[in-house]
Amino acid sequence: MSKKCIQIDGAQGEGGGQVLRTSLALSLINGQPFHLRNIRAGRAKPGLHAQHLMCVKAAAKIGNAKLRGASLGSTDLTFEPGSVKPGDYHFAIGTAGATSLVLHTIYLPLALAGGESNVVIEGGTHVRASPCYHFIERTWAAYMRVLGLSIHVTLDKIGFYPRGGGIIRARIQSAQQVHPFHGMTATKVDRANIVAVSAGLPEHVAQRLIKRAANRLTELGLDVQSRIEAFPGGPGCILGIELPIAPAPTFCFALGERGKAAEQVADEVADEVARFLTGPIGVDEHSADQLLLPLTLADGPSEFRVKTVSSHLVTNAEVIRHFIGRAIAFESVKGEAPTVRIV
Repeated sequence: MSKKCIQIDGAQGEGGGQVLRTSLALSLINGQPFHLRNIRAGRAKPGLHAQHLMCVKAAAKIGNAKLRGASLGSTDLTFEPGSVKPGDYHFAIGTAGATSLVLHTIYLPLALAGGESNVVIEGGTHVRASPCYHFIERTWAAYMRVLGLSIHVTLDKIGFYPRGGGIIRARIQSAQQVHPFHGMTATKVDRANIVAVSAGLPEHVAQRLIKRAANRLTELGLDVQSRIEAFPGGPGCILGIELPIAPAPTFCFALGERGKAAEQVADEVADEVARFLTGPIGVDEHSADQLLLPLTLADGPSEFRVKTVSSHLVTNAEVIRHFIGRAIAFESVKGEAPTVRIV
């Protein structure tokens, strides 16, 4: 190794897969090798699962990297990056592992590699504890455009947990630099768009999802529009609620599960919307985490309010500090939403 190998403890903070994904992305961008031990030590089943292993293999593929410890169940990984090459790539997870998390690992190194890339990822498109495709398309990609990163995603085939089998495509255009971000410009939310996404289930399931959500949102004083998106395959469903605010919409969602009533799914999403609307408007918890990495590479300081400073966000900042010397601060003032500052 020509550069010193960074030592990272995967048990730090919330001890999940974000430590791995952020390390892979920054290693590729900075050309810095790393050794990660105690991978996903904070999870019930530690080590690399199929989706995490695919994140490693995808990063190695686009960056001509050398690997040690890249196997299912491994809790110890050494990653030595080469040069990132833009181009056409196809990655198949082989399970219902989240396609969105593989994309999150490789999009930024590819965007900064000096050319356009087209990526196909097979696996789960709507799975538990991961950003679903509709969130990626509506919220994440919109925030990336604000940062000067043009990523166009499309859904070829839907893939619900536990069957998977979904396919997403991403066209990642070349970016010269990442723009700073200075927060939400919206001060009020008065509308909501409901989408019930269903595959292989009776139509009344989607109708019940929408009915319950519409009643809840009307009680919150929102004007509501709704639609159903039906797909072949499945079975599975999600309910999503989009709040069309600037500079990027907020998309809250919940996944249907066997034995979980449609009304319970709707209440879960409506409760999340109600929490988001309580107090000052800020970047949603999931988007805040996803903004942090690219903003540490931006050509100026950034500052934005968040609804909450999650353990995920704090852990991500800790990992970033191993690779990048920029100051990341979380500030809280009583009666106001917390502020993230990157200087």
